[in-house]
Amino acid sequence: MSWVRIMIASVLLGMNTLVHGLPLVLLALVKVVLPWTGARRRLTAILTRLAESWIGVNDWMIDRLSGMRIRIEGELPEGSPADRSGHYLVLANHQSWVDIPVLQRVFNRRLPLLRFFLKSQLIWVPMLGLTWWALDFPFMKRYSKETLARKPQLAGRDIEATRRACRKFLDRPVAIMNFVEGTRLTEAKQKAQRSPHDHLLRPRAGGIAFVLDAMQDAIETIVDVTLVYPRGTGELGALMAGRIPEVVVHVHAFPVPEALRGGDYQHDEEFRARFQVWLNTLWEEKDARIAAVLQRPHGSS
Repeated sequence: MSWVRIMIASVLLGMNTLVHGLPLVLLALVKVVLPWTGARRRLTAILTRLAESWIGVNDWMIDRLSGMRIRIEGELPEGSPADRSGHYLVLANHQSWVDIPVLQRVFNRRLPLLRFFLKSQLIWVPMLGLTWWALDFPFMKRYSKETLARKPQLAGRDIEATRRACRKFLDRPVAIMNFVEGTRLTEAKQKAQRSPHDHLLRPRAGGIAFVLDAMQDAIETIVDVTLVYPRGTGELGALMAGRIPEVVVHVHAFPVPEALRGGDYQHDEEFRARFQVWLNTLWEEKDARIAAVLQRPHGSS
């Protein structure tokens, strides 16, 4: 019965979070007070291994309890030292909160720990906020158009915050995760946006451009990920209840195009237009890929 699976999964997730979360929080508190940069960096490496272990146990639970089959297509890094020592920008479409455990399942210990940009308010989430800070997840404070209209002096602060957040990754391996659409896909959002795509929202180029600029050409590889749920998606409860039987994860890794380097996205209209054309083309290809997967008979490869 689905409620039994959800209950078992909740208990196991809670136990796993307790076992890994308490050491993470305690080490995070130590990191807060450590004055030495070298010691803080070594502690971050220990925290990262703990986080990878926590994700690994969650992966085991998903494999055993959810019944979801993850079918990986394309070029998947095989976990060699070279794959885990570089600088990556991971781009993906976004359909549900299930996307995050799926991405962690696919890339854990194959790439550096995925770092997501988080809203600044999330730093106050009990236990998790401190852990995310200790793991160097970037926290961003975004301002609405209405706020900027009232307080124009805030303009540009989110960009500077991106630069500060990324600066610490210049001399260490990182995989920065970006859900390019900025929000989860729904039919209502598609209609509101007048999206030209059948299976996607409009992509947002600004976040990618700001990360590439902030990383000062340190990003070597873009990992483009297409997530497809051929038999329907849902949220985490549906996953653990066994109602999401399959996800196709297509991975395509390629060097950062030279045309995307060294430009000023905010002030250079020609560069901004070129960047948007590149991303829109990528999204057209992604939409066609999703359509092709959905047209397959269920269970075919």
